[in-house]
Formats: sequence, C-alpha cells, structure tokens
Amino acid sequence: MTPTVGVLTPHSAPGPEVELPAMASLDVVVERVPRGGDTAADLRALARPSMLEPAVTALREARVDVIAYASTTSGYAIGYSAEADLMRRLRELAGVPVVSSGLAATQALKTFGVRRIALIHPPWFEEEMADLGARYFGDQEVVTSTATSLPKAPDQVKPAQVIDFVSAQVDDSTEAIFIAGNGFRAADTIEELERRTGQLVLEANQVLLWALLAATGSHRQINGYGKLFR
Repeated sequence: MTPTVGVLTPHSAPGPEVELPAMASLDVVVERVPRGGDTAADLRALARPSMLEPAVTALREARVDVIAYASTTSGYAIGYSAEADLMRRLRELAGVPVVSSGLAATQALKTFGVRRIALIHPPWFEEEMADLGARYFGDQEVVTSTATSLPKAPDQVKPAQVIDFVSAQVDDSTEAIFIAGNGFRAADTIEELERRTGQLVLEANQVLLWALLAATGSHRQINGYGKLFR
C-alpha cells in the first residue's frame, strides 16, 4: 500500500512535493500556511496549533495517512522541545502520525551514533538561522555553513553546485552532514557527497521520508539516497 502524505508547510518554494515522490513514488497533498515574513519571530508566530489547525483539518479531510511538517526553519525558531510538543499537538488534531525534518534528523543522528555534524544551510536562510540551527542540534558538536555562493532562487540551484560547495566545507572534524531547508532540493546530491566525504549525509526531505515510512510502518526499498536507507 502506498501511503498518502500530507505536506504542511509555511514555505512557497516547492520541495517535499517534488522530492518525496521522486524518492519513493508517494502520493502527496500539500497545504501551505500563509505567512508574513521569514524571521524567526514570524515563524514562531505561525508554529502554533491554532495557526496550523485549518491546514491540518484540510489534510485530515483529504484522508492522508501521515503528515510531514516541512519547515526546518520553524523547528529552529521554536527549538527542539517545543517542536516535539507541537508535533504531538498536531497528531492529536490530525488523528494520524506527524513528523518533521528537524526531529527526524536528530533521530537519525542518534541512530547512527553521530556526535559531530556539519550543518549546511541554503543561501536564502537568514543569518540568525545559523545560531538557531546550532542551538537546535545542541546535543551534537555543530559546524555551520551557509551556501551564500549559490543562487538565492531555489529553482536555480543545481546538484553539482551543492556537491561542490558542501565538499569544500566538510573535513574530518565532522562525522555527518545535514543539508537543511525543505526547499533546497538536494536529495540528488546525497550519494555523491557520501562517496566524496565518507560521511553520513542527511537532507531535509530525505529524513522526512525516513520518518514518515517508519511512522506508517511502510517497508520499501529506497535506492540512491544514502546510508540512511541502507
């Protein structure tokens, strides 16, 4: 059985609805939450059950099997504990499992016993997100890089550019790489980056897929998207 995934996001750039079906041939329904800006304060204002309830209700009425909360920056803005609480509240509203990129990434890092990570941000992340990202992954030693040399328009970023940038930033001081940003669409870089760096590579939509498959008990072979699925 192919689960239907409800993507809940405040971001306009296509991301999970492109990468999730490409990785696992899933059916995806998207609900976007209107927002006023990209600052941490704007994202905190949106990351409340009362603000998300209309979109969650729409996904519940669409009979989705699981909801993917696709906003790395929202998780950064409210912090790990608050995001975990938000996912529990949304699960109560939706009546189905709810997963998020940040929580999935932290679980994957724990599963692989990783302590030191290279955190890679897309060029459109605001500067404050670097500190918030490092704080979010507080249990790990974090080195953060923002890909300011890449195009700021998400649809203009090419896999080769991401591979070259990340490869140049990473050294033996870290054990894993997390490419944040659900609109970054870097899933196609994972295999080559793992080959070049020898490290576990996680990506925002890839870890969402990993978490939602686990949440729905869906057992399927995922090829070409890194050690996480092997």
